[in-house]
Amino acid sequence: MREKSSSILHVDMDSFFASVEVRDGTATAGRPVAVVGHGARGVVLSATYEARSFGLRAAMPVGQARRICPEAEFVRPRFGAYRKYSKAVMEILGGFSPLVEQASLDEAYVDVTGAHRLFGSAIEIAQEVKARIACELGLPASVGGGPSKAIAKLASELAKPNGILIVDREQVTQFLEPLEVRYLSGVGTSTLKTLASMGIRKVGELAATPLESLTSRLGESQGEYLHNLALGNDNRPIEPFRPAKSLSHERTFEIDLESDTLIERELLRLSEALARRLRRAGLSAKTFGLKVRLASMKTLSRSRTLEDPADSTPAITETARELYRALKLDKPRIRLLGVSASGLVRGSFVRAQLALDNGGAPDWRAAERASDEVRRRFGEDAIGIASLRNDDRDED
Repeated sequence: MREKSSSILHVDMDSFFASVEVRDGTATAGRPVAVVGHGARGVVLSATYEARSFGLRAAMPVGQARRICPEAEFVRPRFGAYRKYSKAVMEILGGFSPLVEQASLDEAYVDVTGAHRLFGSAIEIAQEVKARIACELGLPASVGGGPSKAIAKLASELAKPNGILIVDREQVTQFLEPLEVRYLSGVGTSTLKTLASMGIRKVGELAATPLESLTSRLGESQGEYLHNLALGNDNRPIEPFRPAKSLSHERTFEIDLESDTLIERELLRLSEALARRLRRAGLSAKTFGLKVRLASMKTLSRSRTLEDPADSTPAITETARELYRALKLDKPRIRLLGVSASGLVRGSFVRAQLALDNGGAPDWRAAERASDEVRRRFGEDAIGIASLRNDDRDED
């Protein structure tokens, strides 16, 4: 029999990156701590609640964060550590239900419909989840519960920090109506302004607005989506083995790139990193994209679909460079470059792929597989492309 209160939990790790740094002793407990990207143009990736009390928040430029809270500890990210703890969290959740959908490194949905008989009510399961994460990993987490993914996620957001909020099926309307619309997923600054211009500030007001009025102002897709959220309608199932749809690698530069030589070198660096991630995941991709952000903050995006999937540095680099050249930028000043892969397929493409020098067809796959094995055995810095290893600009 389905429990009346909740069948879906949303587990959200609090200030995950920063909490890991405190947990591992690389930052001080009880002090403002921010995990930040490298350089003056880096941004805050995660901040403890002590830091947030000063106004620090995710995506804030590092320079601004230092001005707001100079006494904070600013630490560099350790993504290997975050992945390790994320995996451990998912293993804990898997002990309560096989239906675990990882939404990101620090959050997941858990369908506990079949777990009530064994572990108790939703609130009891949430308490046990938090207790195990705290005891085994030494990390804080907030847990929300509801009859749908949307309600569970909203509940976990309102439970922060380090709390629990379970919304019974019968309480959904009462729970939603007084909430500000900014809490709804998909409501950004622009949408918030549009809704305010319509006199809509609360979720209850959004639910009471005719669908036709919403779609005429927001568009059919977003209007219907937000209307359904406001009514508590969300039938999305838990997807335990959702495959990645895309991978990307990008870099923001402390000094704008103006030289074509440096730009093409950075495209090689990004392409190599992306190719390694694809091979590590056992994937190839058919579509590759380029992202260019100019000093003016204008962002350009282009993509190309190849005839055959690729996972090699030469193939990805050549595609990225061709996309860049096609932009025909006149005296560019580039703030950010990014390379992405989509149309992912399982397995590696086995035919010869593009060579960087366009001459001959060396067995790049064999060389890259050998390089991957060297890195696996001796560390990421054990081997690399010569032109990049001699590049003093690289501080990653």
